[in-house]
Amino acid sequence: MWHRDSDRYRMFTRRAIMLGAGQGVLLTGLAARMYYLQVMERDRYATLADDNRISHRLLPPPRGIVTDRFGAPLAVNRQNYHILIVREQSPDVRKTLTILSQVIEIAPETIDRVEEDVKRRRSFVPVTVRDNLTWDEVARVGVNAPDLPGIIIDAGRSRDYPEGPHLAHTLGYVAAVAERDLTGDPLLELPGFRIGKSGIEKTYDMSLRGKAGTSQVEVNALGRVIRELDREEGESGETVVLTLDIELQRYANQRLSEYESAAAVVMDVYNGDVLAMSSHPTYDPNSFTNGISHKLWDSLINNEYAPLSNKAVNGTYAPGSTFKTCVALAALEAGVITPEQRFFCPGHLDLGNARFHCWKRGGHGWVNLHDSLKHSCDVYYYEVSQKLGIDKIAAMAKRMGLGDPTGIDLPSERGGLMPTREWKETQLGKRWQGGETLICSIGQGYVLATPLQLATMTARLASGKAVTPHLTRDHVAPDDITARSDAEFPDLGIPRQHLNYVRDGMNGVTNELRGTAYRSRIRIKGLEMAGKTGTSQVRRISMHERQTGVLKNEELPWKYRDHALFIAFAPVENPRYACAVVVEHGGSGSGVAAPIARDLLTRAQELKSSRPGVSAVNIQSASQILRTSSKKQES
Repeated sequence: MWHRDSDRYRMFTRRAIMLGAGQGVLLTGLAARMYYLQVMERDRYATLADDNRISHRLLPPPRGIVTDRFGAPLAVNRQNYHILIVREQSPDVRKTLTILSQVIEIAPETIDRVEEDVKRRRSFVPVTVRDNLTWDEVARVGVNAPDLPGIIIDAGRSRDYPEGPHLAHTLGYVAAVAERDLTGDPLLELPGFRIGKSGIEKTYDMSLRGKAGTSQVEVNALGRVIRELDREEGESGETVVLTLDIELQRYANQRLSEYESAAAVVMDVYNGDVLAMSSHPTYDPNSFTNGISHKLWDSLINNEYAPLSNKAVNGTYAPGSTFKTCVALAALEAGVITPEQRFFCPGHLDLGNARFHCWKRGGHGWVNLHDSLKHSCDVYYYEVSQKLGIDKIAAMAKRMGLGDPTGIDLPSERGGLMPTREWKETQLGKRWQGGETLICSIGQGYVLATPLQLATMTARLASGKAVTPHLTRDHVAPDDITARSDAEFPDLGIPRQHLNYVRDGMNGVTNELRGTAYRSRIRIKGLEMAGKTGTSQVRRISMHERQTGVLKNEELPWKYRDHALFIAFAPVENPRYACAVVVEHGGSGSGVAAPIARDLLTRAQELKSSRPGVSAVNIQSASQILRTSSKKQES
């Protein structure tokens, strides 16, 4: 009995010793591991712990502002009050939003949208309910705060366009980042961040964005911010200084607003500065800043006058008789005519079995180069084009700025069309016909140009240089505005005398009795303009319409009437400004487009004389404006 108890005791003792030894080994290993982690690897794991506890967040920088050539603000940032809701602080989100909708205007669809948003986010993450609160709305929400748990009023920045519709097409607008806009830039993922969607805002978006700041914050395990540890402010975007003169721009918009749809461009013939670029009708870019309503968007895209389209750069039109200036230069260069050579115009020209009419059915009689431009004789150019051929006409047109995009610093510019024999064979699979050359010689048929291209062509006519248009003088740091001097453009390689012959004919159009635009001449001595009328045929009056009594173009429905065009430069002696005007379905170039160009060129010259000594950005005053604006944004 005693032996059995003794054996059991020894067995228990052995097991206890083995178990104790095992435990000792484990505890020793654990202690060694703890020593290694806490002492030897202390710095490494402290860093990792800090990384889990500290979060680095981007701070959106103030967007750069845009000014006109004299420093007038065109696109700025204004303080924007918006309402946020925090789900964890609001026991019943829908109830809170319903009460809020009785205090300020909140659409039912907004309530539904916010409810969905708060469900997708952590309970402590704020969700935007509404932007752009007025002071009165801020006050009303503040008074009712006890009944609005979880509602927060926050201040931010919003893009503002002080000129509203006056510069919509040129400036463009900013809007929220869409899925297709994401490029991996973390700045684009910030809530409420806006990027340029059209116009200058899009072209110079990267320059205007600025450099993001950073905020170092301490967060808990759920990601909630406990406190801010460090903050580094970002840098404002660059200031973009446009070539536009806002006074001239407003005036251009005013003149075009008298018609359903039109476009106009005024530019400097020496440096390519675009001083005014107007497209009518227009829209208010402020509508897009914080999200446009479906109703307004539908009204814009369904408007037959296309208010969203910048017709100055993407509206293409047959240039009509304005194109005769290019044909004349091509003919002089090719040596197929002399300025004194005359052709007889009986009112038509027969080519094979086809008859091509002059706009003056009774004919112009004997016509030389000067009179062909002055009276806009079609038959003269039918005769000349037969000697030239379409390819030589196209080559000159290209040199004058037609057929290709000008390279203006705006997105979505169209290049128009200048056909050649090869173009037709390649694009249409057909051979070029002689009659098509005649039609193209008077700016009809396949030939298409934008108003900006026509203004560029006119600037090149006036200067003899390969002038290219641009909209920005500079884009610089906010406190460093510098003016760009007149650019040096290469010579066109066209003999000065040839240019003078064509300019002289254009002078006859406006300043000689019986010129097609004589009634629209500038009557102020020293400010006179030289120009060329044009009418772009949309379609002929059908036989059925004639039988029903429709005999004149202006009797057709608006969308079938001819376009009215006019190009001009001023002053005649020492030209400085070029202008192109297109009035869609306006009919007569001399009666509709020419008076607009006259008024714009008169205004441009008057504005220059009223600001003596100011030919570019007024550096000191503009800088002061920008510094003041920048301080207001930060305060």
